[in-house]
Amino acid sequence: MPRLLPAALAIALLPSLAPAQQMVTQTGAGARTGRPTVVQTPPVIDGRLDDAAWRGAALFTDFVQREPVEGQPVSERTEVRIVTDAEAIYVGAWLYDRDPALIVPSETIRDVTLTNSDYFGFIFDTFHDRQNGFLFGTTPSGVEYDAQVIREGEGGGVFTQGQNRAQAGSMGGLNLNWDASWTVRTSQDSLGWYAEFRIPFKTIRYGAGASQTWGFNVMRGIRRRNEEALWSRVSRQFSINRLSQAGTLEAVQVPAQRIATVTPYALANTDRRFATQSEYTSIGEFGLDAKYGITPSLTLDLTYNTDFAQVEVDEQRTNLTRFPLFFPEKRPFFLENAGVFSAGTPQAVDLFFTRRIGIDSLGQPVPILGGARLTGRVAGLTVGALQMVTDEQNGIAGNNYTVLRALRELSARSRVGVMAVQRTRVGDADDDNTVLGVDGRLGLGQDWTIDAWGGRSRSPGRTGDENAWSGRVEYKTRDWQHSARVMQVGDDFNPEVGFMSRPAGYRFEELMLMRLVRSPKWTNVRQWNPHTSLRRYVGTDGFLQSSSVHVDFTEVEFNSGARFGPEFNYYSEGLQEPFEIAEGVVIPAGQYSWRLWSADFSSDPSAPLSLSGRVDFGDFYTGSRGGGNVTITARRGARFSSSLILDHQDIKLPQGDFTRQLIGVKAAWFFSPRIFLQSLTQYNNQAEAFTANVRFGWLRTANTGLFIVFNDGEQADSFTRWRLPIQRSLTIKYSYQLGSDG
Repeated sequence: MPRLLPAALAIALLPSLAPAQQMVTQTGAGARTGRPTVVQTPPVIDGRLDDAAWRGAALFTDFVQREPVEGQPVSERTEVRIVTDAEAIYVGAWLYDRDPALIVPSETIRDVTLTNSDYFGFIFDTFHDRQNGFLFGTTPSGVEYDAQVIREGEGGGVFTQGQNRAQAGSMGGLNLNWDASWTVRTSQDSLGWYAEFRIPFKTIRYGAGASQTWGFNVMRGIRRRNEEALWSRVSRQFSINRLSQAGTLEAVQVPAQRIATVTPYALANTDRRFATQSEYTSIGEFGLDAKYGITPSLTLDLTYNTDFAQVEVDEQRTNLTRFPLFFPEKRPFFLENAGVFSAGTPQAVDLFFTRRIGIDSLGQPVPILGGARLTGRVAGLTVGALQMVTDEQNGIAGNNYTVLRALRELSARSRVGVMAVQRTRVGDADDDNTVLGVDGRLGLGQDWTIDAWGGRSRSPGRTGDENAWSGRVEYKTRDWQHSARVMQVGDDFNPEVGFMSRPAGYRFEELMLMRLVRSPKWTNVRQWNPHTSLRRYVGTDGFLQSSSVHVDFTEVEFNSGARFGPEFNYYSEGLQEPFEIAEGVVIPAGQYSWRLWSADFSSDPSAPLSLSGRVDFGDFYTGSRGGGNVTITARRGARFSSSLILDHQDIKLPQGDFTRQLIGVKAAWFFSPRIFLQSLTQYNNQAEAFTANVRFGWLRTANTGLFIVFNDGEQADSFTRWRLPIQRSLTIKYSYQLGSDG
């Protein structure tokens, strides 16, 4: 196997078949500058853009492509105007189209995947630190899309089996689940489509001063050409989140006002756990969240009797490893400003992971009595403080959780930060766990990025190595994407309120090399991405725990957005004790190596019918493995979508054969951007369980309003053959935000 490495590296570093310079022009090069127009009478937000307020506003135009041909003018006429008054900033977009019948609408749901349709969006870097911002967008369907951008959207996570590359790279840098109070309306006619936004100043955070300078950029997507154009030019290897390449919005007149909202909720629930309850139990609850702006840049959030009944359930996944799977946070209170509290290596070693609060080791909810969070800017520092208290459950006392965070943004995409995390058992100060951490990022120009962090835990009774650290360097240009990482986790490092993808006591090394090749001669192919990666985990005792070599010389991206990538993988796993991979199937301790051939594929995601998936076949430990997964998605305009998810793995080993089967069905009806009905049903033969989650939502603003949620769990032999009920519940929840201005 080592003989493959020189060939892999040589091919990954091949010179481009067509120089990248042929695909780049200088039209619109350089950052742009503009300013909003102050008006006394604001526009009416109806998507028509016919108000007098727009007529005298300055014009933002001359958009340039990021894709498909960087630097070329946008293919369709695009105009943007910005006005402000004492309460809000307004953005109007005239998105002309010479063939409006080909405009692609999106599903009518908040935070939909923008790139599957035509779209428009913009980003405000309100502190002008060139690293953090607020992103807003919409589609012809009039959906609300908003996100918080941290560190220019870069996460730098570790890729693990069962996870796609996008998940590893995005964690910690983009908080798409942030839901703010604002308004957008759209319309369409024979000349194109139009979008009209109202963003209350209360919704965003900014520094002191009545007249400010913000970082700013605007994007437009034209789906049928898989085209994206921006007002201030951004290199194609990045996105609108690359705030160090954003333009400037000058003379933004902002009020010295502070947000103040209270969101009470009332809830009725009936529930039965069939193993322990002979009848349904019904309860009613009340709670509230409050938000208060101590300054325009510093916000205090309070929560009492915190409830997350409306949150969608986790999607189940097949696990063929001996390590835990990572499931992302979905609860609204923990999602706002989540990037401030991100430290470590996402999905590998997170120093703080909010799912450790209010969720037990079996995934069941633990009552949260309440808590407080303080986030924002103070004296040039980004600060965060979190305090949460959980209630007693099943005779076990609750916990106090405390998190403190401070960061300073430096020039040239750089920053440094410190963090402290503590858990203390209520009524027992000796039952505690503490983690201290420091992290930083150094940006060298636009191409080089260096990340590093270090942490130390303290747990009663542990006397071994409680330290952990990591260093990573990345080189990213139009033609190359390379990175190298080293991470060391001591034997007794124990972040109880964090996440670790495997037990402590190892050294991780990773090298990734990718070449990005384009040619104007290719009519249907947009980019060829030959790449290779090497990863290995070695225990502190010198024992090889895991390693992999990944080689993919044929990954191709098509102009339609489709992708195809056959690949070869060489895995090694070291077992220091027997591993029961399935019931009655035990793999003995020892060192194992095998080869696996795979292929990732996806079709045009904007088509009425699309699919994505993966196939695997080859060796597995001392036996064989065959199978894969596929997701088939059907859409009908902006009102309906459904997906069928199939995952089947056929494992044959000398110790025994078994299969892993996962079936999921999603369906969603969108009656308007704020009224929807969604369902997710899943069967997992590993858990021998069928689950169903049905949610009806009638939203008002900031993801508040009416929710009706039904959950069902069944012991099952197949998707349609159930044995015994496990649990059923019906929840009706209504929340109303007082003081919002969305």
